[in-house]
Amino acid sequence: MLTRLASVAVFAALSTAPVAAQTLTVALKADIRGTNPGVNRDDDTDAVTLHMVEGLVAYGEGGTVKPMLAEQLETSTDGLTYTFALRKGLSFHNGASVTAEDVVWSWQRYMNPKTEWRCLADFDGRNGLKVEAIEAVDPSTVRMRINEPNALFLFSLARTDCGSAAVIHKDSLNADGSWKAPVGTGPFKFGEWKRGQQVVLTRFDGYKSLAGGLDGFAGGKRPLVPEVRFLVVPDAASVKAGLISGQIDIAEVLGSDVAELKKEKGITVQTSITAARHALLFQTNDPVFKKPEMRKALAAAIDFGQLVAIVSDLGVKPNNSTIHAKSTYHSEVQNLGYKYDPTLAKKLLTEAGYKGERLKITTNNRKSSPSFNIAVVLQSMFQAVGINSDIDVVEWATHMDRFLKGNYQLMVHSYSARLDPALSFEHFTGPKAQQPRKVWDDPDVIALLDKASRIEDPRQRQAIFDDLHKRMIEDAPLVMLFNSIEAWASIARVEGFVPWESRARAWEVSLKQ
Repeated sequence: MLTRLASVAVFAALSTAPVAAQTLTVALKADIRGTNPGVNRDDDTDAVTLHMVEGLVAYGEGGTVKPMLAEQLETSTDGLTYTFALRKGLSFHNGASVTAEDVVWSWQRYMNPKTEWRCLADFDGRNGLKVEAIEAVDPSTVRMRINEPNALFLFSLARTDCGSAAVIHKDSLNADGSWKAPVGTGPFKFGEWKRGQQVVLTRFDGYKSLAGGLDGFAGGKRPLVPEVRFLVVPDAASVKAGLISGQIDIAEVLGSDVAELKKEKGITVQTSITAARHALLFQTNDPVFKKPEMRKALAAAIDFGQLVAIVSDLGVKPNNSTIHAKSTYHSEVQNLGYKYDPTLAKKLLTEAGYKGERLKITTNNRKSSPSFNIAVVLQSMFQAVGINSDIDVVEWATHMDRFLKGNYQLMVHSYSARLDPALSFEHFTGPKAQQPRKVWDDPDVIALLDKASRIEDPRQRQAIFDDLHKRMIEDAPLVMLFNSIEAWASIARVEGFVPWESRARAWEVSLKQ
C-alpha cells in the first residue's frame, strides 16, 4: 500500500493544472521526441503525432492501405502515375481549406534534406523508388509520378514511422522555416507540450471523419472527448497505481502486471500479438562480427524458449522471422530458425577465431520495454559458452541515436510494426554507407528485396520472402527473437478503446459521465 501511495504521488508532481472530468488521460512510456511527422521519432512519438496529422492514405486493420485524405485513387496502366482526388470539405486546424497545393508543399518539404525526414531515402531513389514529380492538377487533385512500378509505393506513404507523409499547413513552421507545431487535419489539435511531463491535445471540432468504425489509422476517427492528455509515466508501478486510482484512463502495461490488473474491479485488460519485433543486432563492420561464424555462434548460444519464458508473462513464442505470425506470408519456411546448440556455438567460436574479447551489448533502460531483461538473459547464455560480454545501459534517446548511427557492437533493439514483409525486411536491409541504421547490406539481398517491392503477385512475393528468410538465417546479420504481445488496460469510465499495433487510439473513445 505504501508503494502504491508513493507511486500515486508521481501523478501529483506531474500535473501542473487540474484535469477536467472529460479529459482522457493516456500514459506514455517515455516523452515524445518531437511533433514533426516522421522526424526524430519513435513509436510513442508516432502514436501522439498521428492524432494530429494525416496523409493521403493510411493503414487499415488488416495491413492493407486505405484512403485517408484522398477520396479516390487512380493508377496509370504503366504503374508510374498516381492521381489522388482529395475528399471534399477538409480543413486544417487553423480553419484553412485543404488543397492540392498543400499536398505538394508538404511533399516538397519532406523531400528537402534539411527537413531530415526519416523516409527521404525511400522516395529519393537511394532505395530504388523515386518520386520524380508531383503536381496540383486542380485545387482538389494531386498527381505523383514515380520512376518505375513499385508495389510498395502506397504502403510506404502510409508508414507510421514516416508520419504517414502527413499533409500539414504552412503555419506549422516559424517565419524562418523552422518547425513550430503541427497544424494538421487530424481529429485532435496540438495544445501544449511540457517536456518530460505531458502532451495535451484538444478536440478539432471541424474534423470530418470517414464513415464506419475503427480501422487501423484509417476509418472512423471521431474525436469524442474534448481533451486528451498523454502523461509521461516511465515507471510501471506508477502506471499500475494510476490505473487503480483512476488517475490514468488508458495505459500499456507490463505482462507481469496483467494478472493483478485483471482482478481489479473496473479495469479491462486487452492483449494481442503485434508485428513489432525484438532483435539482437550485430555491427558487421566491427572486426569481431565481420565473420558470419561469430554471429551464428551467438545465435546458437541462445535458448529461445527459455529467453521468452523469462522476459514475458504473456505466452510469447520465439520467432526468428521478421514476418509476424499473423501475416499471410508467414509460411512454413518462415518457421525455420536457429536451434539452441552450445556445442555448435563453441565450435563456431573457434572457427571465428574468438579469443575471449569482451563484447559490449547496448540496451536501454525503458522499464516498459523488455530490452534490458533480454540483454541480461543473453549475457548469461553467452557466458555459458565462453563469450565474455558487458551490458551498456543507456537512456532511450541515446539508444536511438546510436542505433541510427550504427554506433554499437551488439544491440538489443525493438523494431516497430511493418505490416508488409518487404517493408519489414527493409527496416534493416540496405547500404550501410548511406544508411548506418541498416545491418544487412548484401547486394544480392538488396536486389531481391527490390524485386519484391516491384511485383504484386503473392506467389512470386512469397518465394522471394522465403528465400530472403533462409539467407537471413544463414548470414545472421541480426537475430530476430520474438514478436511483441501488447497488453493494454483501461478503467471503467472508458468506452470504445481498442489498441492497435502497440498504439493507443484516442479517437472513437468516450468517457462515461
